[in-house]
Amino acid sequence: MSHPAITEIAAEFTENYLGEFDAEHAGELRDARAHAADLGIECVSHQVAALLKLLAASTQAQAIIEVGTGTGISGAALLEGMKTGGVLTSIDLEAEYQRHAKELFTGLGCESNRTRLIAGRALDVLPRLSDAAYDLIFVDADAGEYPAILIQTKRLLRIGGLVIFHGAFATGIADASARDYEATAMRELATELRSDNDWLPSLLTVGAGLFLASRRTP
Repeated sequence: MSHPAITEIAAEFTENYLGEFDAEHAGELRDARAHAADLGIECVSHQVAALLKLLAASTQAQAIIEVGTGTGISGAALLEGMKTGGVLTSIDLEAEYQRHAKELFTGLGCESNRTRLIAGRALDVLPRLSDAAYDLIFVDADAGEYPAILIQTKRLLRIGGLVIFHGAFATGIADASARDYEATAMRELATELRSDNDWLPSLLTVGAGLFLASRRTP
């Protein structure tokens, strides 16, 4: 028997299943989400944050790039999951957002030498970073820049490294009539990930949607 409402019920259950990824510091994380709302920033959901923590842990990541610092929710999840002593490089156009993120990281007990916050446009910063030096790259920024960012991630990731693009469905990619800048760019990203043999891709309906791809051996 079909249960049309099951999708909505399941989505609500999954979002609330774990709550914040760090129960001990749930108060600090809630404050960071409140700061984001005040600034007009949409944070990653609870389930996306939990997944980021899991992926950072399962890849035993020591070096991660984040594009889109926000108030630090996704970065904190990545830091929590990555190996002890690992370093997060986080890029955002807004230095004010990064100030809030730094406060969160400090409140969570993260040593200052584990984060490198760079204020600037990702496509200006990424070309300056080292080749094949990163285990995981998480992108939550202007979807219109995703295809160009993908080009950079191929150079930056080690073989077996993982790239994650957030907001796959937020642009209307699933709506064939959506022809705006961001929807077109997201379709370009989807096509490139599927057609390039250097990537092993997947698409998840978690949160606002996630494109994931692992960097294959050339």
